[in-house]
Amino acid sequence: MPASGSVTPSGPTVAGVRNGRCAPPAVKAYHPCMRRGDAAHERAHERAHESRSGTGQDRDAVNIDRFRQEAPAAQEPATRESDARESDARESDARESDAREPDAREPDARELGAREPRAIGVVAAVRGNVVDVHASTPPPRFRDLRTGPDGRIVLEVQTHVDAHTARCISLTGTRGLARGAPVFDTGDVLRVPVGEALLGRMLNLFGEPIDRAGPVHAAARWPVQRAPLALADRVASGEVLTTGIKALDLLTPLERGGKSGLFGGAGVGKTVVITELIHNMVGRYSGVSMFCGIGERSREAEELFREMRDAGVLGRTVLMFAQMNEPPGARFRVGHAALSVAEYFRDEERRDVLLLIDNIFRFVQAGSEVSGLMGRIPSRVGYQPTLATELAELQERIASSANASITSVQAVYVPADDLTDPSATHTFAHLSASIVLSRTRAAQGLYPAVDPLRSDSKMLTPTVVGERHYRVAQSVRQVLAEYEELEDIISMLGIEELSRANQHTVQRARRLERFLTQPFFTTEQFTGAAGVSVELDDTIAGCERILSGEFDDVPEREFFMIGRIDAIETKRKAQ
Repeated sequence: MPASGSVTPSGPTVAGVRNGRCAPPAVKAYHPCMRRGDAAHERAHERAHESRSGTGQDRDAVNIDRFRQEAPAAQEPATRESDARESDARESDARESDAREPDAREPDARELGAREPRAIGVVAAVRGNVVDVHASTPPPRFRDLRTGPDGRIVLEVQTHVDAHTARCISLTGTRGLARGAPVFDTGDVLRVPVGEALLGRMLNLFGEPIDRAGPVHAAARWPVQRAPLALADRVASGEVLTTGIKALDLLTPLERGGKSGLFGGAGVGKTVVITELIHNMVGRYSGVSMFCGIGERSREAEELFREMRDAGVLGRTVLMFAQMNEPPGARFRVGHAALSVAEYFRDEERRDVLLLIDNIFRFVQAGSEVSGLMGRIPSRVGYQPTLATELAELQERIASSANASITSVQAVYVPADDLTDPSATHTFAHLSASIVLSRTRAAQGLYPAVDPLRSDSKMLTPTVVGERHYRVAQSVRQVLAEYEELEDIISMLGIEELSRANQHTVQRARRLERFLTQPFFTTEQFTGAAGVSVELDDTIAGCERILSGEFDDVPEREFFMIGRIDAIETKRKAQ
């Protein structure tokens, strides 16, 4: 837990911190109604409590204008009393409000407790996860505010309704919050703990542990929202990142320091491929893995944590989750929080980071929910009008510097398997490799269900992967494309009606389809088959031998779920 005097995600830290939460006396010290001799404060507080304790009809009769009229009058005496004491702090806040966010290129290890939270106003309205805050001087956008019992409800300022009202989105549940509740300004944006102490831990958006393994003792806290790396500081390595998965390494090679997307509908194996990538690449490369779960199921999070612990790679991994049962504001910001942790390891520790995000569509969906709550008119297919901007703010932070790289693999759910959906099309533009998972191949049991004709990678060029790799990959795609064109004829007339050349094409295509499948380490308990990792050279050599017709007399089933092509010869010798 942070030291005394800091603000934790569970509430602002003031005098009387107890277990990371504000003690009741500390909250009362900031409550404007507790100042003795202030009749205006007492009348405003008494009326607010009467409105909360009355019937539903009485509460509806209380007009928000009354808070706008009484809150400034209630705060005026307190402002006069503390004006001399807080003048320097107010001038500093005014300077901060001119800037949208702190300098992202200079990491600030300052803790939030460097400035005591101060009461700035009251809650004027609560509509689900949207909270209106009335204050004489509304705080700037993205300011971290606290309210509710013990200051446990976290608000983020989104926009200003008028000169005295700030509209906020709640990052936690708003249960128990009522109009008239005091609101405290932490004086900073939302921050997340960073550092070596996070390795091996499972955290939520605020950096709080959810793995029941004790508190996280992080020495520094970085802003959740930070500017992307400057173009002059970015480095494009042009290096291929091998994964040990045959279909990916051959047809859609990943870029070291690039962004890759796994596109597919429900149940085609996106999460399975993500977990296999973690298993293979964490052990293969020295660095840190950062897994960010946005809006996924709790069961998947628990299984991932257990699998990584059993595989012995948890000590080099940080897991951060915001599940579907959490407010949309938390799901909307957890991706930025994970990127702040990844940027710390890249910039301060100078270690390569493998960032895995599951699922980008849930981030877009959370942004759509926030946009709707804020009253914005939806755009095409019901998505938020700011979809492109919000996605770019997240994606452009994934970059490599001269010191280290951030390599990202992102799962992208495709609604109704429609790749023209705006959530998918806007994501395509940011990626260096697009891996499309096919429902048809998944139905045939061909896993990983990579569609070789719709998947693509900018790295698959002769200058990057080499002439041999490029030639074999193009030949595999050509044979599979010809087989797809002949499928209708085969279904109507049979394969016997094809020419001899087309029959050879179909036979080799079916063998290639099955050779590009392989058993995964993360599915051993379900399939009973031991997982395998195949080197790129072995994959290329196996495809070359199949294309040359060397295995035309071998049954198709022999190629299904094997590793290297030598496994067929080994099996035949054993028989």
